[in-house]
Amino acid sequence: MSTPFAELLPRSAGSSAIRVWLKSSAYTKRLLLGADDADPWGSAAGFLAYFSQAHGLLKPDVAVIEVGDLFEAWSRREGGLEARLGSRRRPATALRKLLEPAAPKAVLAEVVEAVLAHLRGQTPLVLAMPSPRAWLMHANRLAGGADEDLDPDAIEDAAMYVADLIRSVSTFPISGLLLEEQTDDRDLGTAFVEPYRSVINVARHYRWSVALRLPAFTQVPAEAMAGLDAVIAEAGSYDGSLPFGSDISAAFAAGQTIAPPPTGQFQFVEIAPGLRPEAVLEMLVRLRALSA
Repeated sequence: MSTPFAELLPRSAGSSAIRVWLKSSAYTKRLLLGADDADPWGSAAGFLAYFSQAHGLLKPDVAVIEVGDLFEAWSRREGGLEARLGSRRRPATALRKLLEPAAPKAVLAEVVEAVLAHLRGQTPLVLAMPSPRAWLMHANRLAGGADEDLDPDAIEDAAMYVADLIRSVSTFPISGLLLEEQTDDRDLGTAFVEPYRSVINVARHYRWSVALRLPAFTQVPAEAMAGLDAVIAEAGSYDGSLPFGSDISAAFAAGQTIAPPPTGQFQFVEIAPGLRPEAVLEMLVRLRALSA
């Protein structure tokens, strides 16, 4: 059984805590595979070759598998989502069509198994994916729909489809989920966690932690985050009691001086794909020294 990542965050785990959480797939794909939209998902062995090299290069506190990237790559190989929809263009139908094929789920299970064997319990494994709302919005856009077509019932349907996907890897000792909102979603509101309840409940059943990453411009009241284990956002976006990951991606990309994280917080960095490898490694050394 894995350790839920909530137990490894600074507030609860002292010197062994997660201090710097990296989102690096676009960066490492460009660096190691030649393009930030490269497809490493053809087989578990191929993905592991890429993953192990990336993991060895950056030595992250959290190992991350980008589930959304897998389904995006598979859909492109199959000719795109729009071609499989026909006349059925409801947003929830678009997401169901994106997530229902058995083939990418089988690849995901094989990849998770291979990565866990590689990690040997030394690093927590997290599945990162769009939130139900974000995945619904993305699938709807792929199908040619407009964002205003979304409604609360469709988001709840989306959460059920995401929960079904999670169940396909339920037997593995995964540490938790990172749900990410769309970076350009300016209609997020404050009542968006409740429609995700089916995803959160499934994660709870498997003893997985759940974190939510918010867009840069979002201001979130503490009560809106009930049921989560951690919130990741830019400083000042959240003032509740949950463990908080300060999203310093912009400052990291600009090479700016970064202050030490406040007590009980961790830092989150999405590494921009165009950064120089030397600059990335130098900044990571500085960050880890600040968080030590």
